[in-house]
Amino acid sequence: MSAFVARYAKAFADVVAEFHLGAPEVDRQLNDFLATWDGSAELREIFGDPSVPAMQKVAVLDAMKGKLKLAPQVRNLLAVLVEHDRIGSIHEVAAEYQKELQSRLGIYHAEVTTARKLNAEDKAALLEHVAKLAKGKVEATFTLDPAILGGVVVRIGSTVYDGSVLGRVERLKEVLSA
Repeated sequence: MSAFVARYAKAFADVVAEFHLGAPEVDRQLNDFLATWDGSAELREIFGDPSVPAMQKVAVLDAMKGKLKLAPQVRNLLAVLVEHDRIGSIHEVAAEYQKELQSRLGIYHAEVTTARKLNAEDKAALLEHVAKLAKGKVEATFTLDPAILGGVVVRIGSTVYDGSVLGRVERLKEVLSA
């Protein structure tokens, strides 16, 4: 991720909060634009063409605004991305905005890796423990990796909690070799 993506996402989250825009409605508008963006090679070509002046690109965006029912703040985000030749990174900006919004709401994303499939009861107990570690609400994705042999590895942002058998063996190997 480029540094500018986080700046745009944070600034847009600030605007959404300042104007008390509903997050579900903003999500709908962004998703509608992204679907249009993904579905139209011509649109991506026009917006990516350096020979087309930014004013014309913004005029195309303004023509789309009514059809997509974009709030002025969403339109302005898109226009700024167009004017600074960063509209090609709209997916990254939208994803980072979602992360920023969830962080502000105290919701954290966790990647949970286990060696075996967990039943619903085990998942609930694990998520309760992970929520305590994160000091907030947690949305998790679960993956299986038999290579960890047993236990669990949890990644919340850049923090990794390694309670796997493989991790313990590696740490023991480091201690013994020292």
